[in-house]
Amino acid sequence: MSGVRAVILDIDGTLLESNDAHARAFVEAAREQGVEADYGEIRRMIGMGADKLIPRAFGFEESSSEGERLDRRKGEIFRERHLPNLRPTPGTRELLERMRADGLTLVVATSAGGDDLRGLLERAGVRDLIEDATTSSDVEESKPDPDVLHAALRKAGEPPEATLMIGDTPYDVEAARRAGVRIIGVRCGGWSEAELHGALAVYDDPADLLAHYGSTPLAGGR
Repeated sequence: MSGVRAVILDIDGTLLESNDAHARAFVEAAREQGVEADYGEIRRMIGMGADKLIPRAFGFEESSSEGERLDRRKGEIFRERHLPNLRPTPGTRELLERMRADGLTLVVATSAGGDDLRGLLERAGVRDLIEDATTSSDVEESKPDPDVLHAALRKAGEPPEATLMIGDTPYDVEAARRAGVRIIGVRCGGWSEAELHGALAVYDDPADLLAHYGSTPLAGGR
């Protein structure tokens, strides 16, 4: 379980308290277009990319004219109404500082666009601690497909067996499993330990993970 040299980090719900805001932005964008949306249903899909969420929640493809309008407006609403009020999850910066001090390479795995990624990392207060990140231009299929993990592994320059992921959704767990990467789960994104089945361990949030750092594979890294 030792030999970890790189950590792949999910951001929404893991480093930033943003899952509720993403769901609300989808509902608000859909309402503007006269489309009914169930907040609870959409909230359970946050963690997938829009390429998977939009067809499941709304019944049309992201690539359709309706899907493109919805996705574009959702992004605008999220950035304008919600992003400025978001907070990091407890212990985010402290955990990343500890991992950096231990010589671990930190790569964010997201299918967000480059501009959105910068805003998310700034609100999480960790933009200066991240070596690299995936964006929508790096992947064809979003989580739970493993494309984003494969892209993050390439950016980290490490094989799966030397890499650990930290994520908050069942979609993270499935993507990590399919990429052959071990994963630690956090509950701060709204999923229970049972729903994160398959993770090596599950903690409340980054602060809780940091408190137990010595008993995780992170402590046996470089």
